[in-house]
Amino acid sequence: MLAQVETPEVDVQILLPLLIMAVGGLLVLTFTSLTKKLPAWFVTAWSVLAALGSAAAVIPLWDRLGDEGPGGTIANSVAFDGFSLFMTVVIALGVALASLLAHSWLDREELPGVELHVLLLLSGSGGIIMAAANDLIVFFLGLETLSMAVYVLAAMNRRRIQSQEAGMKYFVLGSFSSAFLLYGIALIYGAFGTTNLVKISDEFEQSVLIDDGLLLGGLAMMIVGLAFKVGAVPFHAWTPDVYDGAPTPVVAWMGSGVKAAGFAGLLRIMSTAFGPVVDDWSFPLEIIAAATMLLGSFSAIVQTDVKRMLAYSSISHAGFMLLGVVAATDRGTASTLFYVATYTFLVAGTFGILSAVAGKGDSDFSFEAFSGLGRRRPIIAFALMVFLLAQAGIPATTGFYAKFSVIAAAVDADRYWLAIVAMAAAVIGAFLYLRIIVSMYLVDADDDAPALEMPHWTVGVVVSVAVLVTIGFGIFPGPIDALATDALAVLTAAP
Repeated sequence: MLAQVETPEVDVQILLPLLIMAVGGLLVLTFTSLTKKLPAWFVTAWSVLAALGSAAAVIPLWDRLGDEGPGGTIANSVAFDGFSLFMTVVIALGVALASLLAHSWLDREELPGVELHVLLLLSGSGGIIMAAANDLIVFFLGLETLSMAVYVLAAMNRRRIQSQEAGMKYFVLGSFSSAFLLYGIALIYGAFGTTNLVKISDEFEQSVLIDDGLLLGGLAMMIVGLAFKVGAVPFHAWTPDVYDGAPTPVVAWMGSGVKAAGFAGLLRIMSTAFGPVVDDWSFPLEIIAAATMLLGSFSAIVQTDVKRMLAYSSISHAGFMLLGVVAATDRGTASTLFYVATYTFLVAGTFGILSAVAGKGDSDFSFEAFSGLGRRRPIIAFALMVFLLAQAGIPATTGFYAKFSVIAAAVDADRYWLAIVAMAAAVIGAFLYLRIIVSMYLVDADDDAPALEMPHWTVGVVVSVAVLVTIGFGIFPGPIDALATDALAVLTAAP
């Protein structure tokens, strides 16, 4: 007689944000394969609505969380807590912003847009899985779903050889990082006999590991894999070339959603599940964070291409976000969440303007292209100045509060030397942003410089929203900070 197999219970409401994102991508792919008469705006509108619908599905879940508390579903492999809900909204908003930017880029480059939007939605669904994963295997599946889509997105511009090169480099190096992560998961399984984060956390409370060789080896390999995804030194080599060659809307997604998903994994795995052994992994991450901030800032200064400069800048920002991870405290986690959420809008607005200034082909990101922008297009120049000042950490912007929060978290955790390095990196970084501002306002454009067309209205929407968020929540950071504080990751068995 066959033994009865028990299937885990599935709470569809908890999975609804993920389902809306993933099924939305599959449905639009099905529609467009059945008919070729759908207008380009339909695919963009569908993608944006699917992303916003995924974010809206979090609202009733947040109310439910207040009533029932955290839990999980599918044999507790998927978490239901404030952390997963917060990061789901951030990733969904990143997809919506990138979709709007992609619409104008595809129209200008005269490229079909279905594949790009579908891959954005599927990549976003992988990021949501990473944010909610309560199991290392589930996390790896989410990571690969996100990564496979981004590999193709980076090579999306078939008319530009740099785009093909960017996709190949990202794929090859990303495959190595995935291998490290998978080997790390295997070693963790060897140490604990499980890949479930809740059970691993319980093991730390109930027993003491006599031989922790497998644990340390697994942690080291997982740090390598995760550090690659967030572009941390010394696993950052792919970032400048991929950012330079990939389509600019895809770069906006990589700097927002992909980075957010990577830090979601770092925070849930390292700070929460492996919090009891923080002394074993915090110092290596401190070294990585310091090197990331300094190398990113110094390398950005010597660049002559604005896009590559901002690629190195994104490396430096990853170092700042790591401060909250190495603090391994509630304040550190909340500060990194605030940083990731606000940086999503910063990077989308910045690269939206860069795409508009570079023109067709994404071919000119030199400083000369930005010369005299303050006179030629004062509104665009002002918006870009706001984003650059925010990334420099100027008061009254979200960038200032984000950097202040992570540095304060490092100080509270007695990482004083790391806080000093962070402040030095912030000063160095301010110089590189001022270089672009000086070029816009104090350098005249060449007489034969091509006329700069007004950006597409979808770019205008992204830039306008990003400016409002950057200034509004820079002056009044309380709402996002409160949500980030309430969204601390909690490992708990499903009721």
